[in-house]
Amino acid sequence: MTVTADARTDLDRTRFYIDGEWVEPRGTETHRAVEAATGELLGTASLGTDADIDAAVRAARHALDEGPWGRTTPAERAGYMRRFAAALSARAEGTSTLVSRENGMPITLSTAFNGAAPAGLLHMFADIAENLVFEEARPSPQGASIVRREPVGVVGAITPWNYPQVLAMFKIAPALAAGCTIVLKPSPETALDSYIFGDAATEAGLPPGVLNIVLAGREAGQSLVTHPLVDKIAFTGSTAAGRIIGAECGRLIRRCTLELGGKSAAIFCDDGDVDTLLRGLGTASFMNNAQTCTTQSRILVARSRYDEVVDAVAQYCRDQVVGNPLDTSTTIGPMASSTHLDRVLGYIDVGRSSSARLVTGGGRPAGQDRGWFVEPTVFADVDNNDRLAREEVFGPVMAMIPFDGDDDAVRIANDSNYGLGGSVWSVDEDRATDIARRVRTGTIGVNRYDIDLGAPFGGMKDSGIGRELGPEGINNYLEYKSMYVSAKHLS
Repeated sequence: MTVTADARTDLDRTRFYIDGEWVEPRGTETHRAVEAATGELLGTASLGTDADIDAAVRAARHALDEGPWGRTTPAERAGYMRRFAAALSARAEGTSTLVSRENGMPITLSTAFNGAAPAGLLHMFADIAENLVFEEARPSPQGASIVRREPVGVVGAITPWNYPQVLAMFKIAPALAAGCTIVLKPSPETALDSYIFGDAATEAGLPPGVLNIVLAGREAGQSLVTHPLVDKIAFTGSTAAGRIIGAECGRLIRRCTLELGGKSAAIFCDDGDVDTLLRGLGTASFMNNAQTCTTQSRILVARSRYDEVVDAVAQYCRDQVVGNPLDTSTTIGPMASSTHLDRVLGYIDVGRSSSARLVTGGGRPAGQDRGWFVEPTVFADVDNNDRLAREEVFGPVMAMIPFDGDDDAVRIANDSNYGLGGSVWSVDEDRATDIARRVRTGTIGVNRYDIDLGAPFGGMKDSGIGRELGPEGINNYLEYKSMYVSAKHLS
């Protein structure tokens, strides 16, 4: 489709949400948001400059230091958060559809993760805020110490395109609960949906400057990382970008949480049940078209069951419904962009040029002439040293690897720079749980893989630093202060 330079749609977002208002951008650069399933224009969004980031940070700093937010009680913050959740819930259907159009996420999954989950996280962290003791007195040899939990300050939240609403709320909800203020910089690949947060925040009466939203590219994003009035960076994205952000935060002695890439392993034991594996592959290996950081794209199989499982996984891929993400029967939608499609197809070429065996897939699906579709693909006999086993593809390309015994499986699973997700499949749950304990990864499932929003989430090794979610998630946004006082404070 050819689109003229001045084309406009009703989804355009040409202003930024700063200090509780929709403000004009300082620059003129824009991003054209294109529908993943069709390649057609969805809308145009302005891209921020360093000046826009600076205005947003200063608004957040003022709201914390001089505005009402810095004086709120946990109960007051919880009230704002619940109203914010209600405003998001009222928009959930439209939000879910918009994200599916932007990045190709199947609508059923989008309804859960972009429609329901953000409001659920706000409610969860509102409850945490109300029940957390923010100040307590403890006995000390000289009298007492008052231990305070205080907000870390202004948070720069940098979020990716694959789960744009819920991954932003991984950061927004605990930051609000802790009493922080936020500048959100979403990815241009999902340029339009993030501003729904601004609409909902206004409806909820969130004080000006508490949440600010500026869409921007990498250069302006870097200015958020280095801004002198920012106290913490919370980033989800690639390991390559995480290294740069982490290095800068280290130089500045700035707190950071990094949730990065993965190359996770699913371990299928010699006593595993194939039907159980096939029922679980949707969330373990193919969730969101395998555009998920926890995707278990290395499928390790006991050698005695190897051919059987390779055939079963290949047939599973052939049975998938690849199509329009807005159709509820679709199980695999398009890649998020033409650039990302090229990346995935490039890794398929890498597999073809290796000693691995292409079992199924390997190209564009028949009949899908528009949009960024790719066939679910399986390579067998992959060596764990191959690029296909070492590097994150971020698409539906599976590497099947045989192993000999539990120790060998653990060795191969751990022979990776990453450690974010994983799973173990065995009819003996105790055996599988023992194997799971030995895999060096931040999350792992036994006979399933479903992220629990109430448990800590994050990675080891090159998969990141810190944990989000669960009651522990608020700790990323708190500083501890010890006040040495007299014993009278103990009464």
